Amino acid sequence: MSQSAKASASTFDETLTLPRGFRFAGIACGLKASGKKDVALVVADHPVTASGVYTQNQIVAAPVLNSRRKTPSISVQAVVANSGNANACTGQQGVEDAALMCQQVANLLAVDPDQVLVLSTGVIGVNLDMEKIHQGIDGAFANLHPTAEHFLSAADAICTTDQSSKVASRSLVINGTKVEILGMAKGAGMIAPNMATMLAVITTDIQLSQTQADSMVKTATDESFNRISVDGHTSTNDTVLLLASGDAKVTLDDESSSVFQEQLNDLFTELAKQIVLDGEGAQYIMAIEVLGARDDNDAFEIAEKVAASQLVKTAITGSDPNWGRIVSAAGCAKASIDPELTSLELCGKTIYQNGSPADFDAAELSGKMKSHREVPIVLRVGNGQGRARYWSSDLTTAYVELNYEYTT
Repeated sequence: MSQSAKASASTFDETLTLPRGFRFAGIACGLKASGKKDVALVVADHPVTASGVYTQNQIVAAPVLNSRRKTPSISVQAVVANSGNANACTGQQGVEDAALMCQQVANLLAVDPDQVLVLSTGVIGVNLDMEKIHQGIDGAFANLHPTAEHFLSAADAICTTDQSSKVASRSLVINGTKVEILGMAKGAGMIAPNMATMLAVITTDIQLSQTQADSMVKTATDESFNRISVDGHTSTNDTVLLLASGDAKVTLDDESSSVFQEQLNDLFTELAKQIVLDGEGAQYIMAIEVLGARDDNDAFEIAEKVAASQLVKTAITGSDPNWGRIVSAAGCAKASIDPELTSLELCGKTIYQNGSPADFDAAELSGKMKSHREVPIVLRVGNGQGRARYWSSDLTTAYVELNYEYTT
């Protein structure tokens, strides 16, 4: 990497510099019975480049319909979000309510409603309480500030069953100028490949064209949010947005574009893993890597099968190094596997090698599994060049309890 395009990851803290050109707010307006924050605003100081990736569920919430129509764009100036109500399966009323949220923010900023994107998350099939929403938007607008504290408030305000908000940041030095990337996300249940019950808003002060932003957010999503699973259920509201203000006055050439994409992928992956770790009732995250497949698509399909297996999930919950469950789950994939070249490592220990059991101390390995929240699973299925990574939570009784009590 040249001196003109260096990247370094940063852990998030309240002293971190935010991307230039953005203000944030998050407040409570009463949508949540708990009284926790439930309305968030992200406002740019001027029109910015924006692109998004959205749910692939055929049942699409009104906010997704609204925002999807407006992106990619070079003129977005705000994102308004609410939690506690998904505004999904709410018919024409829901469409109108999403538009009203955008209209209110647009009026406050004196811009066009098409410059405002909208996100919602929460219970499906219930109309928004628009009186509370209107009060919440006014309150959030009055509380906008370019500080870490206000960013964290916005991150809190998009959460639902999350145990905590998800935030991540990266700093890059490109052509001598420091550039910031800052992201917030939510998600804990209804997590599946092709995104999840999740929202994410990523802001940066790099200068991106509409085409660059669209390509980069899709690439980063494919490497992260499309490779996680808690329960195999893709939601109606999934949205990932990338907003680029350009206020760092830095453009990307081929080399620095690669550096920026790498850091963006890494930030997205960090947020994705935080979602899996916060999976409803989750105790562990499976970090699955498949090697030796015919191609990357085959490797992805095999990893996805392992990640979705309830038998594998419960084995991980019990810290049980049951290699038979993992290997047989991989064999359920339609992708080609060479049984005689199939090997498995669990927490760095080879427990199945070239189609046969390997000697290992099950009790010792079980203890190692218990001692870390992330359980690495490396599965080699042949001598091909295909490889894939995937992250999935385990499955506990707490997940069942949280979800059967969700609306009652």
